[in-house]
Amino acid sequence: MRKPRFMIRDPELIKQITVKDFDHFLDHRFNIDERNEPLFGRNLLILKGQRWREMRSTLSPAFTGSKMRTMFQLVSECCSEVISFLENDANGKVRQTDLKDLFSKYTNNVIASCAFGLKVDSLKDKNNEFYLYGKEATNLEGLGTLFFFMQMIFPKLSKVLRLNLFSEAFSKFFRNLVWDTIRHRERENIIRPDMINLLIQARKGKLKHEVEVNYKEGFAVVQETHVGEAIDKSKLQEDDLTAQCLIFFLAGFETSSTCMCFTAHEIAVNPEVQKKLLVEVDAMKEKLDGKPLTYELLQDMHYLDMVVSESLRKWPPAVATDRECCKPYTIKTDTISCDVKVGEAVIIPIVSLHHDPQYFPNPSRFDPERFSEENKDKINPFMYIPFGVGPRNCIGSRFALMETKAIIYYILTKFTFEVSEKTQIPLKLAKSGLFLRGEKGFWVDLKPRNT
Repeated sequence: MRKPRFMIRDPELIKQITVKDFDHFLDHRFNIDERNEPLFGRNLLILKGQRWREMRSTLSPAFTGSKMRTMFQLVSECCSEVISFLENDANGKVRQTDLKDLFSKYTNNVIASCAFGLKVDSLKDKNNEFYLYGKEATNLEGLGTLFFFMQMIFPKLSKVLRLNLFSEAFSKFFRNLVWDTIRHRERENIIRPDMINLLIQARKGKLKHEVEVNYKEGFAVVQETHVGEAIDKSKLQEDDLTAQCLIFFLAGFETSSTCMCFTAHEIAVNPEVQKKLLVEVDAMKEKLDGKPLTYELLQDMHYLDMVVSESLRKWPPAVATDRECCKPYTIKTDTISCDVKVGEAVIIPIVSLHHDPQYFPNPSRFDPERFSEENKDKINPFMYIPFGVGPRNCIGSRFALMETKAIIYYILTKFTFEVSEKTQIPLKLAKSGLFLRGEKGFWVDLKPRNT
């Protein structure tokens, strides 16, 4: 509680610390005791040093553009199920919709399918185990928030007091889910394009690392960086693999659905934006002529990418990111020289950067044109970091963008987002809980486009 933190907001300094001198700031400042929280303490977000390097390289092949293409069919199927449910439920009438509830169930279905190969329909079966445990694990409010920060700041005390983030029932459910699936596939020789298949390959030492640099998939995608050799299969324990599935599950369930909520809200309260987006959606629908949407064609929807990118600027999933010093370092600028000791950390205030009028004029305005082909080159890449920055950026950014754009497209083919009597304007953030959410929720009217 008494270690100094250095807050940095100069783009060149951010670049220096997170990219050029990355070896000095390799880790996040999480201090979760993996003996007390093995499922959370061993995931990619928490791991440090060489263990992080190895695991990052092991998981990177799961999130390349080529893997996104193979998984897009699964995402598309989940989108079609959502549309079918909404059409049947609305029955041609305007449907007042809780976006958080809708998108949480959609992302739950996507994660079940794309990560675990499970067929789950959380919209029709609201009490399925996968969804209920997801809600439990991401309910970090009240005591949940306290336990999380206790684990971070006082891991030894948390162990003594037995302050666990997850219940025994959840840990047992998740371990069984992962390993029953792995053993079933190995026994039946089942191959499926998802995360479980990647972990099976890693266990057998058959994983090949792919390095892919693609600047055409939307401005918000961060370049993947090769940071080391894949982990030795002999070092992989059951909880190492389970922990990676868990963080994918948690991130997909909470942060992705929240991004969709903010995006849909902004579309609803900015009718001029929705009008332009509908033109692009209708043009794509006509181009497809009844054929299914593909991953490549989704990337061609430039205005949709602009809308999602602006949503991530105005409402980034993480309010800040950090780096912990692992080698002595000196921050030097024209006016100061400041020593950073091992164990001390720098904080990068993402929300502050995204709302800096020097780099984003009139920052409170929702303006997708900031990310147009003519304007996006003017944006400093170290002032726009919704998925983090440098080699420690979010590994699942491509996947999050894909599932967000897909569901927005599919909904707009059948409905428009309209302001509801319960829509909060201007939107204010809730003051409780660990994750960003609307003070009064996210409510819109879904209006069928044929009325």
